[in-house]
Amino acid sequence: MRHLTRRDFIRTGVAAGAAFTLPARSLPAASVNEEINLGFISCGGRGGGLMGTFNRLDGVNVAGLCDADEQRLGAAKKRYPDAKTWTDLRGLLDDKDIDAVVIATCNHWHCLAAIWAMEAGKDVYVEKPLSHSQWEGRQTVAAAEKYGKICQVGTQQRSDPMQAQIKQYLHEEKALGAIQSARVNRYGIRGAIGKRATPLPIPTSVDYNLWLGPAKDEPIYRDKLQYDWHWDWNTGSGEMGNWGVHVLDDLRNNVFLDEVALPKRIFGGGGRVVWDDAGETPNVHFVYFDTGKIPVVIGLTNISAEPGGKRSPKHPGPGSGYIAYCEGGRFEGQRGRGAAFDKDGKLIKEFRGNSGNGLHQQNFIDALRKRDPSILRSHVQVGHHTTGWCNLANIAFQSGSTFSHADAKQIQDSSGGWESLLNDMEQLLGAHDIDIESAQIKLSPVLEVNAHSEKFIGDNADVANSFLKREYRAPFVVPEIVS
Repeated sequence: MRHLTRRDFIRTGVAAGAAFTLPARSLPAASVNEEINLGFISCGGRGGGLMGTFNRLDGVNVAGLCDADEQRLGAAKKRYPDAKTWTDLRGLLDDKDIDAVVIATCNHWHCLAAIWAMEAGKDVYVEKPLSHSQWEGRQTVAAAEKYGKICQVGTQQRSDPMQAQIKQYLHEEKALGAIQSARVNRYGIRGAIGKRATPLPIPTSVDYNLWLGPAKDEPIYRDKLQYDWHWDWNTGSGEMGNWGVHVLDDLRNNVFLDEVALPKRIFGGGGRVVWDDAGETPNVHFVYFDTGKIPVVIGLTNISAEPGGKRSPKHPGPGSGYIAYCEGGRFEGQRGRGAAFDKDGKLIKEFRGNSGNGLHQQNFIDALRKRDPSILRSHVQVGHHTTGWCNLANIAFQSGSTFSHADAKQIQDSSGGWESLLNDMEQLLGAHDIDIESAQIKLSPVLEVNAHSEKFIGDNADVANSFLKREYRAPFVVPEIVS
């Protein structure tokens, strides 16, 4: 890549109202007409989709392909025969012809791959959720600052032009009055992932050492290696990190204008029920966030409304989206659509958009060419904070004990959102003959959060803080970044 001009980075605005300032050093800017060579780390479903999206952008070249699975790598090579290939991402990162990388690996690889890439002088587009643990997300933000790199997180709905229209409607026009509370939903039916009597044989096409990377080398008892890693804490973040990150990001963007970095308190629980499988993450998950502004609850489930059925459980608003309850009505938002209702439930305004796909990737390329992180719609700092809500919600589940109604009443939510969510979840569980107060369902203590240190504080902090950073498998260790 030819470097034709040089300029200084400028600051970029971020969540919590604080300025994120990149180092005051001179860095190269790409010519508007200059081709950008991208390297893709992971060639699976999402990686393959991103290849096609980026390849359609002017002046962008799919120049490098990397996957620990030679079968997937070979399939991608057939699509892009001129691209160089590697099974080890370190080879791709050492290649001086690669200008930036697109990371679509399992969650547990996101931060280490991004940090290594920025250390190697590459800009980064990294899929959501940014991190597998809160600590490593903070190191990724620090790496972008230290090395002066463009780093975008793949919460593409931020690039849907509809989002700006929604913010104007809710906050500038104040068309529905003050926002008083919010509920977030992810109701998406899935199935069990199997439970083997013996460990899963790893396909011969996979370099398992590279596939694992930072994760523990432990037996896998599910039926397949790929995708279902989402539901194993060793490699994934459950539905909260898979889809929850999208709907919570829309909430942070449109309802809070990114002014709430992390919640002040968090309280929640759930369980993995109905399926007798090898999964670990909850398929029923309910959480209360005390933001210091308005109360927020989120409900996620992957089970059907009744045993053996395919119908989604009862819920208010969109199945994958959010509801902002306001003085003068309510607003419902989801991917590509929004709707405003008055106090009587009458539809008064509709919004139409798209997923942001294509626009989000173009936004990354534009920021890369201009060497200007302030124009990123999902800067790594923003992505870190949204992912933080998911990480904390998962920690609440992991640090919980058996659910009790008495403990659930520790939160006094005047909006009624927490009580309503619990009622919905109790009815859903009851339809499957599960008592919410059984050992299958957990509830956390009320956890206080210091948003500055990104740690838990107070009486229940010790157990919760133990989940903020994982143990890394050498040599795949996320470094502590000191600016």
